[in-house]
This record gives sequence, structure tokens and C-alpha cells, in this order.
Amino acid sequence: MWVALLVGALVGALAVWLSRWWQGGRAASSTPSAGQAHPPAEREAPAVPAGVAAVLSVLRSSAVLVDPSDHVVKASSSAHDMGLVRGDRLIEPELAEMVRQVRRDGLIRERELMLASGRTSIARHVAARVAPLSAHLVLVLVEDRTRERRVEAVRRDFTVNVSHELKTPVGALTLLAEAVAEAADDPDAVQRFAGRMQVEAERLGRLVQQVVELSRLQDDELLADPVRVEVDVLVAAALDRNRINADIRSVELVGQSDTGLAIRGNPGQLAVALGNLVDNAVTYSPDGTRVSITARQTGDVVHLSVSDQGVGIAESELERIFERFYRVDPARARTTGGTGLGLSIVKHVAASHGGEVRVWSVERAGSSFTLVLPAWGGEDSGSTDQVLTSRLQEVAQ
Repeated sequence: MWVALLVGALVGALAVWLSRWWQGGRAASSTPSAGQAHPPAEREAPAVPAGVAAVLSVLRSSAVLVDPSDHVVKASSSAHDMGLVRGDRLIEPELAEMVRQVRRDGLIRERELMLASGRTSIARHVAARVAPLSAHLVLVLVEDRTRERRVEAVRRDFTVNVSHELKTPVGALTLLAEAVAEAADDPDAVQRFAGRMQVEAERLGRLVQQVVELSRLQDDELLADPVRVEVDVLVAAALDRNRINADIRSVELVGQSDTGLAIRGNPGQLAVALGNLVDNAVTYSPDGTRVSITARQTGDVVHLSVSDQGVGIAESELERIFERFYRVDPARARTTGGTGLGLSIVKHVAASHGGEVRVWSVERAGSSFTLVLPAWGGEDSGSTDQVLTSRLQEVAQ
């Protein structure tokens, strides 16, 4: 609120100042100089005082000052970047029309517009506010809200997708509960339905857990207090977490040990990310194949790679695999209980750590996902390894 009051005060002061400046400039231009019988028919208006630019630079919005002849007398640099101004003209027809309406009746107008101009030629969603700044000048304020609208759309889609994904296990549990009630006199049927209920309950729990994890990470903000995370401990936790599933599938899990490497980050988040990569590799690997984790340091970053000999991913799918709820093979994901959130979580963890995730894949040959994360460069703590080991073990469980 105080920011709005400050901006209002600045705009009000600017209006008074510009009104006095304009009147003074007009009075000076209308007074003949000594020895001059008549003033020139046209006289160039005095330059806008330097203080105006300073005030406009305080405003978060792109700002444009328009005179009675629809000439732009001052525009902020962001207004030029957005393509609102060309030369001394306001080139957006809708904004120019708003300026003329405000000049006619003196009423402030606000409107949300889609502008396709600018250096990038990408449509922008903007909020425009046009107001009379003085008796002669009109102020145009334009705020780019493209990112906010995009975030709102992502969150709206996320909510719809979550609701859709929750309906499947919840509906299955409802039907199975009814089947158990109807088969009360058939122990074999009850046992069979109870087993299916357990599978669906586990799937529901996994989905809820991943939704919570993703909601914590979706802003991609860098970690405030990263700590030292031992790569060897991280790899061991990821292998332990997926050992049972791998044994059931006869998939061999191997990982480097005694690397001595360390990462700056959050041990819990990193354990979830690496665990998700290993889980995906095991899930999409044929029986009797191998999944491996390798680690190496290059400069000030550590590369953690999870490689498999699985079904691979088509090149056309690679750009979409990190989207929320996107599945390369929906039918298989349903069978294995996949939620479509695992890789999205990996991407957000990498971003919040100031790193990235890379993928290489060839159909029917396998895939390799690599986390590129900042290496640890701080001071060692005597108890750090022990603390992080216990925390990672808790996450793995």
C-alpha cells in the first residue's frame, strides 16, 4: 500500500510541476523579444526538465507523456523496449484512442490489452492506465502482465490436471470397496479386491506426495541456505530407495562410490530428484538390464548421470517430458502407477539449485538423464557428513 501511495504522490507532484513548467514555457514563447514586432508563427516547446525522467524512472510501469498534439514528449526506456513509441508518436492504436478519450473528458481510464508489438514481436498481456497529468499533458502507464497471466494459466491447468488424476484412484477405490462389500462371502474375491485397493491407495499416496513436493518447488527460487551434500551418500540413498523395485524386475543397480564429490544444495530435494530419475530408469527398463549412476566434476559443477538400457524416448517427445503430468507411454504409466510428475520435480529441483537437467535418449537403446549442479566450495564441517547421511536415509525410507 505504501508503494501505491508513494507512486500517487510522485505522479501528483509531477502533474503540478509539469503544469507550471508548461505554462511557463508557453508564457515565455508568447512574449516577443526586444526588437521583435511579432513572435514566430511556430516555436519549439522547451525541453522536458531532467527531473521528469527521474520521476518516471521510479515507476514500475512503462511511462509515456503525450502533449495536446499527440506527440510524445517523454517516454521511459521500458516503453521503447515494449514498442509503444516510435519516434515521437504513440504507435499502439488502442492506447492512442484512450489518450484522446481522456483528453476529451478528463476521466482516468484503465484497460487490459493484448499488444503484439515490441522487439520480440511476441503478444504481451498488459494493463494500461491513462490519466490527465496536467491541463496539457496525458500520462500513459503500461504494465506488462504477461508472466503473471502465464503463471495463472499454468496453475489453473495444474489444478485441472490434479483433479483429473485424483479421480482415477479415488474412483477405483470406491468401486473396489463396493466389490468387497458384495463379495463378503467369498474370501478369495475379498483378498483379490483388497490387493487392488492397496495398489490404488499406494498410487494415490504417491500422487499426493509428489503434488506437495512440486508445489514447494514450482517458483524455482534459488536456495537460501544450501549445505554440503555428499554425492556418495546421495547415490547410495537413491539406490536403496529403488532396490526392491529393481530386484522384482531383475534390473541391476550400480553406482559409483568413494568419489569424494560434494554438491551445494538441499539434501532432501536432491535425494528426491535423483531417486525419481532412478525410479523412472527402472520402470522403463526391460527385465535383466542395468541402471547405473555415475558422477564427475567439471570445473565448478558436478554431473550426476542416471543411464539405462530401456525403451528410450522418441526425439519428438524430448521437449515435453518435463511437463507436469506428461507421459511418454500413458498406458504403461497407468500400469506402473506413474503420475507424470517425477521429471517435472527433477527439473524444478535442478532450477532451484542453480543447475539444470539434460537428457540423451535413443529409441530401443536407452536413456541418460544428467543433473548438472553446483559443486560445494564452502568450508567443511566435522559433523556435516553424519547429519546429511541420516537425513538422506530418512528420505530414502
